[in-house]
Amino acid sequence: MSFIWSLIVGGIIGWLAGLIVGRNIPGGIIGNIIAGFVGAWLGTAVLGDWGPNVADFAIIPAIIGAAVLVILLSFIMRAFRKAD
Repeated sequence: MSFIWSLIVGGIIGWLAGLIVGRNIPGGIIGNIIAGFVGAWLGTAVLGDWGPNVADFAIIPAIIGAAVLVILLSFIMRAFRKAD
């Protein structure tokens, strides 16, 4: 049951990051979950484990990390589109 909550919270974090940045995450729901997990790891590694925790995610660093990840992915995707 904990794994399912982690997937849900990871997806919500990725979705919120996309809303904050104003860019869509490639891959839909799966992309949101991946961005949430990777963003949570990135945010926690850089900012630490502070703020409220939900399903073992420190929410504030996770959202900040996911937003940075979405920005980086959008720059990379734009560079590949210009190269074609």
